[in-house]
Amino acid sequence: MGEAKILRSPHPDVDIPDTPLVPFVLGRVSEFPDHPAIICGVTGKSYTYAQLADAVRHVAAGLHAHGIKKGDVVGVVSPNLPDFPVVFYAVVSIGAICSTVNPIATAEEIGAQFADSEAMLIFTIPELFEKCSAAARLASTVREIVVFGEADGATPYRELFAHGDTPPDVDIDPATDVAALPYSSGTSGIPKGVMLTHRNIVANLQQMQAITEVLDSTSRVLGVLPFFHIYGMVVVMGGALRQGACIVSLPRFDLEQVLRVLQDHKVRMANIVPPILLAMAKHPIVANYDLSQLKYLFSGAAPLGAELASACQDRLGLTVRQGYGLTETSPVTHFHPMDDRRVVLDSVGPSAPNTECRLVDPATGLDCEPGERGELWMRGPQVMKGYFNKPEATAACMTDDGWFKTGDVAVVDELGWYKIVDRVKELIKYKGLQVAPAELEALLLGHPAIADAAVIPVPDPHAGEIPKAFVVLRAPLTADQVMAFIAERVSSYKKVRQVEFVDAIPKSPSGKILRRVLVEQERRRVSSSS
Repeated sequence: MGEAKILRSPHPDVDIPDTPLVPFVLGRVSEFPDHPAIICGVTGKSYTYAQLADAVRHVAAGLHAHGIKKGDVVGVVSPNLPDFPVVFYAVVSIGAICSTVNPIATAEEIGAQFADSEAMLIFTIPELFEKCSAAARLASTVREIVVFGEADGATPYRELFAHGDTPPDVDIDPATDVAALPYSSGTSGIPKGVMLTHRNIVANLQQMQAITEVLDSTSRVLGVLPFFHIYGMVVVMGGALRQGACIVSLPRFDLEQVLRVLQDHKVRMANIVPPILLAMAKHPIVANYDLSQLKYLFSGAAPLGAELASACQDRLGLTVRQGYGLTETSPVTHFHPMDDRRVVLDSVGPSAPNTECRLVDPATGLDCEPGERGELWMRGPQVMKGYFNKPEATAACMTDDGWFKTGDVAVVDELGWYKIVDRVKELIKYKGLQVAPAELEALLLGHPAIADAAVIPVPDPHAGEIPKAFVVLRAPLTADQVMAFIAERVSSYKKVRQVEFVDAIPKSPSGKILRRVLVEQERRRVSSSS
């Protein structure tokens, strides 16, 4: 093995306080007790910071009265609501572990997660109670379901407030005790519980202080990214509350509703994913709203192309920035600076403070030379403890000396700015040459007639694999025109050689393109035609 080429962050290290998560996030409540902490953009229900902290204490005491103790797993199956952070921080404050689930998941998927995580109690909304009841029958450890409201057979949420506001004192070791157990996306295998300790999340909130410092107690932040996902959970919910900002939450994405909230609440910063940014850059309805108070769009969870980012900046007159991370890294590992210095829009920026990186050739296991592409490995205080009850899976992606193998292919420039060019297993091999689907997708999105796009490999008897583009149109365009547009912009081996027009691109809740779904569809089509 060659010598490791460790790439250190250009940012100075930050101090990581040795504290549990809840005192860290809510530790400044006394500075702005009467300021709004979270407001539902649909119903108007809200909590001030004092009310939020009080509700956290009451729900924590109620959970204790219902038998939840340190180390127990509590599940949350809910859209974004003002009570979501109340429950999350109440669970974590008594040393229990919060495991969140996508509310559109099936009963079987929810049951599988809670069986795997050994959840004891579930929070949900009345509309999802029957589905969660079916899920609970598949997870033998679940003994109670609490609903935000009422449902026959469920414990009403208000009942938890009947046990006072003095939860038990619990001895929490931030370095080893798990706070959150989100499940990884499953795009590359069976979903796994990601054990994030109190220290992991506190460290990440400290590491991304350079992002959240543009917020203060007068700022409003868009809360449309799902709180069940690590991006919404830590960056939005944790980052905004730590700064004393107000989150305006929405239970689901609806463009007109988002635009109305941005306008009416004078939102300063919106954390988004590329599909939302795409809509804001290209949809004509955006022109009907006054977004002059919106200063920052921060994109993450999926690659963002330079042309799309630039188009959005030019249209709205604001600052577009992006970052990178994974559930396994709490999540932020890279981000653009938020100030006015020049940035590389299609880069994810330099690595965060306290974060070390390596680029490793997946074929040889050797560290890459400068300018070469390699799998991104990372080490830092935000890297997970491991996968819950899956030591083999943990060992497969983490080295004994703490390096986490992301599965993402990256390249770094001379200034230490990283570009994520694709997934290790999603690279297209055209006559032995690597073609990155994400690169072609970014170029396709730069065409004014293209609303969305995805690229996958398809088998070819001569080349091995060729790139096929799935394209959603906003204006008439032929397949030949699409292929010619790309051919003018890439090396010959990267050309798109097949095009299929579709109504929508399949994506995960965080906005990642589900290329495996398209690959499976293509295989079935080829199989049936032969």
